[in-house]
Amino acid sequence: MAESLAPALDQGAGMPPTRLAAYRAVLSSRIRAQRSYRANFYTDLAGSFLIGFIELAEVWILFHNVHALGGLTFRNILLVFGIADLAFSVAQMVFGHVDRMPTFLRAGTLDVFYLRPQPVLLQVITSEIGLRRLARALVGLGSLAVGLSLNQIHWSWANAVLLLVTILSATAVHSAMLVWAGGVQFFLVNGAEMTNAFVYGGRYAATQVASVWSAPLKVLFGFVFPMAVTAYVPALHLLGLPGPAWLPTWLAWWTPVFALWMWGLALFTWRQGIRHYQGGGG
Repeated sequence: MAESLAPALDQGAGMPPTRLAAYRAVLSSRIRAQRSYRANFYTDLAGSFLIGFIELAEVWILFHNVHALGGLTFRNILLVFGIADLAFSVAQMVFGHVDRMPTFLRAGTLDVFYLRPQPVLLQVITSEIGLRRLARALVGLGSLAVGLSLNQIHWSWANAVLLLVTILSATAVHSAMLVWAGGVQFFLVNGAEMTNAFVYGGRYAATQVASVWSAPLKVLFGFVFPMAVTAYVPALHLLGLPGPAWLPTWLAWWTPVFALWMWGLALFTWRQGIRHYQGGGG
């Protein structure tokens, strides 16, 4: 049954307004449910902010012991960290629930989504929205604001557009990574740890200095999973610094192309997983 319904349910393009209204209603109910328990909600916000702050502190500790790493100082890396962390936090807030695909598959919860006349992926995405991650996004936004103020950037229309395009494209790349990881789960048994190495390991890689990576890492996190071009390379372009081998600064303008590549890979993997799925067997 799941296999026969998959093609019909996974066509998300051209949805009528009534379907969109249904998704808006679901998201609104999820938001109201989270805010109804205010003590828990604010505790979650504080915890999420603390996690983001600790990750920023790790970067500070690293650069506190060295004056520069790979040609970047701490004030330079604040720009890289801010772009990467802000983009990942927003992506995780919207698409982070796809992380629960291993649980959905083991428990057979995913079968319920096949009974509704909406695309399975959109149902999974809207089954929860993590508002607590707004606090973590504030850490990235604060780091970005401080990085922009401390560094000497020659502002022009081109650089302003590049910063905006970079943030949007980086968010799209991280969102696609979460969807790709969810699609891979259809072919694995308890494979979350394997995909986490690329999703959360990729998020960590996006905040680091890519010039110190070995050649295989530059290929993996520079082009296959394009983490380096979501923050590091655009930051170099904004700072007017040269790019390392294999990662020239002109790649900063190619972030939308890398975002399209990642979404193409993510949707292909997800669709193959939907076709492969045979049900929970319960």
